[in-house]
Amino acid sequence: MNTNSLIQEVKNKLSTKQKVELFNYLYQDISGKGIKGDTELAHINTFESRILRMFGGSGTINQETGLKQYFGGGGGGSAAPDTTTNFVREAPGIEERKLELMDMSRDLIQTPERLPAMQIAPLSGMEQQGITAAGTTGVGQATTQQGIASALQGIQGPNISQFFNPYQSYVTDEIARQGQMQGNQIASNAIQSGAFGGGREGVQQAENQARTLGLIGQSQATGFNTALGAAQNQQQAQLTGGQLLGQLGTTQQQQAQGDINQLMSSGGLQRQLAQQALDATRQSTLQQQYEPYQRLEFLKNQYAAGPTSQSGITATTAPAANPLAQSIGTGLGAFAAYQGVTNPRKTA
Repeated sequence: MNTNSLIQEVKNKLSTKQKVELFNYLYQDISGKGIKGDTELAHINTFESRILRMFGGSGTINQETGLKQYFGGGGGGSAAPDTTTNFVREAPGIEERKLELMDMSRDLIQTPERLPAMQIAPLSGMEQQGITAAGTTGVGQATTQQGIASALQGIQGPNISQFFNPYQSYVTDEIARQGQMQGNQIASNAIQSGAFGGGREGVQQAENQARTLGLIGQSQATGFNTALGAAQNQQQAQLTGGQLLGQLGTTQQQQAQGDINQLMSSGGLQRQLAQQALDATRQSTLQQQYEPYQRLEFLKNQYAAGPTSQSGITATTAPAANPLAQSIGTGLGAFAAYQGVTNPRKTA
């Protein structure tokens, strides 16, 4: 039969009075196993155990009984202590809640938080389009080169011959033919009048020839002036056109630059909005991760601002009477005395 079965059998057979007598006997037997002055058995809580150790109790295990022992603590005596230390602590209920808060904080920080990575918004589509456009150089260059070529042609001077009237020779021939006909008429008139070869005919033929040559020269001069005016007009047109083409090339370049600036500006705004969205998402994640810490902080503030109750403990370095040990010993002693009076032991 094992120990538990034996104890259970004895328990069931004994009456309450007999159990009390057995307790008194066992109490005296077990308490006598203490060392270094330990003669009392008692139920104590954790707080009381800390007090006993605080007053010098060992808190070790008795090798014979297997029970905790606290020999070496402050005992009786009435000598004044050399040094008195006051220990002030929270009331047990409040202290337990604060310790629980510390445990919650410890458990929370033992698991590292995975902070969300910072993200950079990429270039927007418009920005990429603007960068591509900026890489295309020479916008308006062809137009400017055309303007330069036209201006150079105007500076070099026009080819007047290309503006001569191709029918000028027909006009000259016709004037000469008319002059010849007029000369023939003068000669015919001179023959009829019997003055052919005379001075009057010679004068008339000279006048006719001079008139014919004058008309031919006048016609040629008119044709030259017309060709010259056309050539000058072409020269001015080339110079003006070259200048306009140069300005147009510059305008094309400025317009292309303006388009690039507009693309970069609008694309930059799109990228800023995308970056703000990424930052807002990261901030929301951080707030969710640190929300438990905020609740702990709130609870800590509540404990700090709430009512507090403190208890004091006095510790001395000189030997002094242990109130707890005395109270426990007194209580057990009184109980043992009562049992001794009411239930005197029989001796053989």
